[in-house]
Amino acid sequence: MTTTSPDLSVFGVDPIWLIVGKALAVFAFLVLTPLVCIYAERKVMAWMQMRVGPNRTGPWGLLQSVADGIKLALKEGLTPAGVDRPIYLLAPVISVVPAFMAFAVIPFGPTVSVFGHVTPLQLTDLPVAVLYVLAVTSIGVYGIVLAGWSSGSTYPLLGALRSTAQVISYEVAMGLSFAAVFLFAGTMSTSGIVSAQERLWFVVMLLPSFLVYVVSMVGETNRAPFDLPEAEGELVGGFHTEYSSLRFAMFMLAEYVNMVTVSALATTLFLGGWRAPFPISVWDGANQGWWPVLWFTIKVWAFLFVFVWLRSTLPRLRYDQFMAFGWKVLIPAALLWVMVVAVVRVLVADSPHTRPVTVAVSLVFTLALALVLRTRLRRARLPRTEAQSGAAPPSSDAADGGFPVPPLPSRVARTPARTPSSRTPARNPEARTPAVRETERADVP
Repeated sequence: MTTTSPDLSVFGVDPIWLIVGKALAVFAFLVLTPLVCIYAERKVMAWMQMRVGPNRTGPWGLLQSVADGIKLALKEGLTPAGVDRPIYLLAPVISVVPAFMAFAVIPFGPTVSVFGHVTPLQLTDLPVAVLYVLAVTSIGVYGIVLAGWSSGSTYPLLGALRSTAQVISYEVAMGLSFAAVFLFAGTMSTSGIVSAQERLWFVVMLLPSFLVYVVSMVGETNRAPFDLPEAEGELVGGFHTEYSSLRFAMFMLAEYVNMVTVSALATTLFLGGWRAPFPISVWDGANQGWWPVLWFTIKVWAFLFVFVWLRSTLPRLRYDQFMAFGWKVLIPAALLWVMVVAVVRVLVADSPHTRPVTVAVSLVFTLALALVLRTRLRRARLPRTEAQSGAAPPSSDAADGGFPVPPLPSRVARTPARTPSSRTPARNPEARTPAVRETERADVP
């Protein structure tokens, strides 16, 4: 399987007006998509949970996101006493700016003609573009940490510390999932990775990497069921508890823009980028002109729907469960899969059977990982004999070094009801002495 280096000479030669136009187009896409996503999320969640959803503001509630933005802008911006004011004001900016910067290397489509100038539908590209995305998105966590620390409050600080540990842990698994893509694409350039998927998407060849990335991107964006830094049942509102008005809106904007960014990155690395899906790809013009922008947008929205789906259906995990899953399952699985991919890449390099062999190995590894997870879940459950006896075994989480948790009500042994013979003499008239009964009779008038 031969790989060709991407042609980066087409970048950096556009006139200044075209570069500004591209930047404004990317900015408009990243601002409008969260507005539509907020409305779609509330409507889809209402449909899944048998509710109505927004239907008052505008026809069918279409202006609800605009009304929410205006409401946040008109609220009073409160600054609590005791905050570190410069850092407190800078933290929302640090959170939202890297989310926009990461989209600079995402390809929307192939080379097109714009007013007579031939240009790629991509702001820029780098030989290490994917590493640039990882570096920029990791800066966003500093905004969360500084927001919690500068607030001068305990609960925001705890939420910020949780976010730090969570993002660092799941960025390791995310980076390892990219390694297999680099091995097969032969480049870290986003346009080169899309070109390498011309015949077969990497989601088929590298299915374990795709699954690891999907779980990691949900944890990276602090979305349910992994929204532990802002678990309102434990930490009030999380790191942004002390923020209001537009500063709070900037944190929400950063969350939704990060959702779009990780979805676009997943589309680029595993779903062929802007290339059309199978039945449509038979058409010769499907991957030419402006049509690829439509395919790219549809794929991104498919991932955004998965975000909403998870939030509507899954409960929040415990923090120790979530961190244990990242360090004990995702990272070892990703490391082992990278080793397997490297071995396959060396053994069947430049062979016509590279793709079939890789697909077969990918399916076998995925099945083996599923069996391992199933076995771990079975061992974590209470044995049937103990459940029938009603005994309350010691917490398995505490034995494994996690947080001790109380036993479930079904595991607590019931106290047998007391029989009449076990009553105290004061409550049993037959058990009282004759002297006591005489005293009681004397007290009766």
